[in-house]
Amino acid sequence: MAEPVVTADLGHGPEGDPNRRDFIHIAAGAAAVGAGVMVAWPLINQMNPAADTLALSTIEFDTSKVQEGQQVVITWQGKPVFVRNRTAKEVQEAVSTPLGDLKDPQTDAERTKPGHEPMLVVIGSCTHLGCIPTFGSGDYGGWFCPCHGSHYDTSGRIRKGPAPLNLAVPEYEFTAGSKIKIG
Repeated sequence: MAEPVVTADLGHGPEGDPNRRDFIHIAAGAAAVGAGVMVAWPLINQMNPAADTLALSTIEFDTSKVQEGQQVVITWQGKPVFVRNRTAKEVQEAVSTPLGDLKDPQTDAERTKPGHEPMLVVIGSCTHLGCIPTFGSGDYGGWFCPCHGSHYDTSGRIRKGPAPLNLAVPEYEFTAGSKIKIG
């Protein structure tokens, strides 16, 4: 009588180690993921800002060009920015204004940089509907928006009219001496 032949299970079945079919499935899945990334990458990358936009994200300006009592308008990110070298009287008026008189209470010190209190930097766009206010024609010695009659004081704070907020102060810092970097 012949002895039965015993074969060893090498684990090539569905319950054992991966076989060729499993490898093909894994490779096809990896190829599909790679193809998905290659298709999605240009779509995601196009949402990044363009180089010309990044170049406009910051701007430097030398404030020594602005004489006391004078205002210069520069453009930053397509918006007007008022750089005003306020007189001592204008600074005193802004500092002495009671916060209770303001629609959007903010001290003058919160709107300027320490050691550079006369220099005021604000975005020159009315917070009501975005018109550009003019300096010197308001009731409080600051800006007046001719579109709907908002009045701002010498610190750019809203005092009267439909504007809900003060003129915005952009992120800026004094870099070297009298130079400022906005953005």
